[in-house]
Amino acid sequence: MERESFCSPEVAQLLNTHFIPIKIDREVRPDIDAIYMNYVQATTGSGGWPLNVFVTPDLEPVFGGTYWPGPNNSMTAVGTAVAETVGFVDILEKMRDVWTQQEGRCRESAKEITRQLREFAEEGVHSHQMGEKGEGEGLEVELLEEAFQHFRKKYDKFNGGFSTAPKFPTPVNLNFLLRLGQWPQTVKDVVGESECQHASNMATHTLRSMARGGIRDQIGYGFARYSVTKDWSLPHFEKMLYDQAQLLDVYLDTFLSTRDREMLGAVYDIATYLTSPPMGAPNGGFFSAEDADSYPSKSDTEKREGAYYVWSLKEFHDLLGAKDGDICAQFYGVTADGNVASQNDPHDEFISQNVLNVTTTPGALAKKLGISEASITQTLKLGRQKLREHRENHRPRPALDDKIIVCWNGLAVGALSRTSTALESIDPTKASECLEAAVSAVAFIKKELFDPETKTLYRVYREGRGPTPGLCDDYAFFIHGLINLYEATFDDSYLEFADILQKRQNELFTSPDSPGFYTTPSPHPPDLLMRLKSGMDAAEPSSNNISAQNLYRLSSILDDASYFKKAGETVGAFEAEIEQFPFTFSGMLGSVVMGRLGLKGVVLTGESDKVLKRLRQTVRPNSTVVALGKGRSLWLRERNDLLKQMDAEKDGVMVCEGGFCREEAEYV
Repeated sequence: MERESFCSPEVAQLLNTHFIPIKIDREVRPDIDAIYMNYVQATTGSGGWPLNVFVTPDLEPVFGGTYWPGPNNSMTAVGTAVAETVGFVDILEKMRDVWTQQEGRCRESAKEITRQLREFAEEGVHSHQMGEKGEGEGLEVELLEEAFQHFRKKYDKFNGGFSTAPKFPTPVNLNFLLRLGQWPQTVKDVVGESECQHASNMATHTLRSMARGGIRDQIGYGFARYSVTKDWSLPHFEKMLYDQAQLLDVYLDTFLSTRDREMLGAVYDIATYLTSPPMGAPNGGFFSAEDADSYPSKSDTEKREGAYYVWSLKEFHDLLGAKDGDICAQFYGVTADGNVASQNDPHDEFISQNVLNVTTTPGALAKKLGISEASITQTLKLGRQKLREHRENHRPRPALDDKIIVCWNGLAVGALSRTSTALESIDPTKASECLEAAVSAVAFIKKELFDPETKTLYRVYREGRGPTPGLCDDYAFFIHGLINLYEATFDDSYLEFADILQKRQNELFTSPDSPGFYTTPSPHPPDLLMRLKSGMDAAEPSSNNISAQNLYRLSSILDDASYFKKAGETVGAFEAEIEQFPFTFSGMLGSVVMGRLGLKGVVLTGESDKVLKRLRQTVRPNSTVVALGKGRSLWLRERNDLLKQMDAEKDGVMVCEGGFCREEAEYV
């Protein structure tokens, strides 16, 4: 739409003469985006981006939709209530005429729909007043079994994933499936041992299909945002920070559970992408995204989608030689005619071009060609290196979205912290790179985006701190990262920072008469029609999901009953919705388990490196880990009364639950 409409003189004339065009960066202001997305979904039955809404001077919506064709474009309109043949120019002219002739009626209609939207929002956020079941006590572990059955019915047995095209990774759902069998025995008894294994198998198959598909940058690093096709072969080539962070977590979980080296390879690739230019910011932190479009060569003047990532068979032969080029072409599914179907190429951008997919294995290819597997593996390794070097040296890289956004950085800090602990015994150098990147990001955010006087976060840094105050997901995701970083380093300054931010989040984003966290802080921003709460998971986990997890984990580490109570209230705020559609709250179902069964707080004292090493090679979603002694966690011992009584220098393992601690032989 940028090319077709917003670069069009005809569109510009209409827009600038009859409207006040306002462009919102939804990554900076997702709160605004959510309000008008709710409106478009309610009035058209669907939503998506680009999101286009016509509003009154009071910001009340009159009409909206997603994509409308621009001048001289043949693509059909989607996501609107108008006929598919209507273009953006037609929409602009119609809205101009309606507003000119019937402004009063437009304003009345906008006020009425805004009133209805407010009522709906208030109904959602105030439907769970604090009562007998105000702490999520009405939610049962059986909900996990219901959610599992939903994903089993939706599962694509051939390609992996849980939908048709377009197909999104949705890591929060994969995380839910992978961890079903890692919860205490009570959960496995309810869901079923074989069902838990099936859940893990579905997630692993999906992740393996993605790792071999075009959605993964096969010669570089990282994953694209989604696949246009159901078999993961053709991506929308944009790479998002939040996807890398979440996928790093789930690939790591899969490796720790299966010890599958293919999963470990994906962990390495994503970690490398995050800790290297261009995504790793020079002064600390992580940039937001890389575009899908780029120039095919340095001499081209028109960008094409995927130009940085696609290859022709001729390029393989020219760069790798006939023999090695053929081997790599067979491995990656490269053909002379290209491997993108015409129905997926409306602009003819992929004629004779190939998106790299892993279509075979080195062993199968070696058998087919009568060459040793070791030789095939070496050819593929060298071929990947040559292709990557050519791409980096001769193709313009896609544009970088160089905003540093706190919430997405929090997810990256959390994932890299966990990765560093898991890789310690496998590859200390890589583990150190991951940890250094996480530590550097936290230091940058604390310096540039945290106000120590007000104890508040700001959301975005780009050539300086932006004016947008931190939203709920900034606090939640960053606290999540800080807790993981503490468990990776046992430097309790990160825990102290998390505690400060959690208290501030509780103050800014909650109200006494309504549980759960609002998206926006109080006082209510004047440019918002209403205040919303996010509970359902999507491409990113919901802020209330992560907040509930943080509160439960902090309650265990700090022995703070008020945090445990607040976590239960947060889950309880969405009780009716969770009971009706548990699969849309897959992340929060973990907090249902924590609330029902509690968490085990593992406390290591003295020399306990062997125990710690074993802990770090497992997935334990219902456990937290604290280490005392040798100068560690001094602030924590003051914050947590249970820890004051322990001999921090004596070698041992304690487990604390519900305000009591005991020696635990299981870990020794």
